[in-house]
This record gives sequence, structure tokens and C-alpha cells, in this order.
Amino acid sequence: MVNKESMEELIAKTAELIIKSKHTVALTGAGMSTESGIPDFRGPNGIWTKNPEAERQAYQSYFRFQQDPRQYWIERMTGTSWIHELIKAKPNPGHFALAELEKISLLKCIITQNIDNLHQKAGNKKVLDYHGNVSLLRCYSCHSRFDPDEYELEKLLAEDRLPPYCKRCNGVLKSDIVHFHEAIPADVSSASQQEVGKCDVMLICGTSAVVYPFAMLPRIAKQYPSKQKTIIVEINAEPTPLTQEGISDYIIQGKTGTILPKIVEEVKKKKS
Repeated sequence: MVNKESMEELIAKTAELIIKSKHTVALTGAGMSTESGIPDFRGPNGIWTKNPEAERQAYQSYFRFQQDPRQYWIERMTGTSWIHELIKAKPNPGHFALAELEKISLLKCIITQNIDNLHQKAGNKKVLDYHGNVSLLRCYSCHSRFDPDEYELEKLLAEDRLPPYCKRCNGVLKSDIVHFHEAIPADVSSASQQEVGKCDVMLICGTSAVVYPFAMLPRIAKQYPSKQKTIIVEINAEPTPLTQEGISDYIIQGKTGTILPKIVEEVKKKKS
């Protein structure tokens, strides 16, 4: 796929597609988070590039939780962690642009790989956290989610009463983050498939589309039976496998924090 249009023409075309769409969905990835100052994991200055031991620990987190939930929680709460920095991060113009599209009822859902809660902080209400959310706890048994503030985790640590237990079924709680070797939560996976099945326009924002099963979603959108063709627009710094395989119909190359606000501006102009 080669774009012959200029960036301005592609932005105008995308705005038109969104306005005419019955169900626009956005898929977002690390490219949006890095623009909020959150480092990626495997880039030149990535968290795991600088600290390979942190990557090794990340691969063991799920097994550690299953074997010894108490120790999992102690390590999580007492060790030095990038998670604390993640919680402090703030949305950037790209996040606010998607929130504005939802506010004017043109964006129906965001499905995000990011665990940073920034879409919710920006104002989006319909967000599917495909890989979990750093700001939530999830029950291992019934999958109910809770705000950590409900559990006074520091007090539980001080009184040696970890792990926390679910208020609904008394199952053990873990972070909502989907660890390596852990399945995507069934409720999120099912809801994501439903959104992909309904969408006629899909915005791919800041994701290289190489992490599975998330990377299957654009492909499913193109092949979904009994529905009209989905138009896929990539907004990415570089081409991806979706570009190369012809899954995407268009690519607008650049930063999501720059391009998404321009799309929203064009949408408003065309609607006024």
C-alpha cells in the first residue's frame, strides 16, 4: 500500500470517514504512551534495555503470583518499580483528541495495549484495557476489578496480611496488568471481538501491531463475516506489518499527538 495523497489530504479523508462511519474504533499502543514521557520496554532507552534483570523478573511475575501470592505482593510493593512512574504520567494531545471524538459520539470504543490508564484520565469512558490497567486490581477467580484504595494495601503490608482478597468471592487479587504467560481476560477479549465485529472504521494509533493476540484484531476486522468492509487508517511514526501486508487502507506517518488533534479539528470544521 502506497499513499499518493499528501498528509493534509489524508487527514481530511480520515475526518470524512469518521463522520460518515456508524462505528469507529481506535486501537492504541505504546507510541501514544511514549509521547507522554513513558519509556517503552525494548527501544534504545527502554526499561528492559537498561535493566535486563527487570525483563527477566517480568517473565516470572505470573508464575510467582500463582505459586506464592503473598511474596508476589511483597515484592510488588517494596521493590523499585517503573509502575510508580507510570501512575504519575499525564495524557498528551493525542489522548485528549480521542476523548473529544468520543464526546461528540464519533468514537465508539478504544481498545488499548497500554496499561497506563491515560485514555481514562483524558476523559474516555469506553476503553477496553487489553493488557490490563495499572490502576486496578483484578480477582484471579471471578475477574472482578477494584480500585486499590478500597484495600489499604500499605496497611495490609505493614500488618503482614497480604495478599488482598476479593470482596465478592474471596479469591486472591492480583494487579490487573496482564503478565507474560497470562491469558487476556475473557471479558476483555470477548468485548474486543464484538467491537471489531461492529466497526466500519478502525484507527490504528501508535502501535507496531506485532504483539499477539492484539495484532490479530485489525486482521479480524478485515475478514469478519457478514459485515461491510472495514476501512483501516494507521497513524504511526513508521510503516508496520499492517502497512506492508495491505491490511491498512491508509497510513498517516507522524506522531499521534500531532496528527489526531488535526483530525479532530478537521472533523469539527466539516461538521460545522
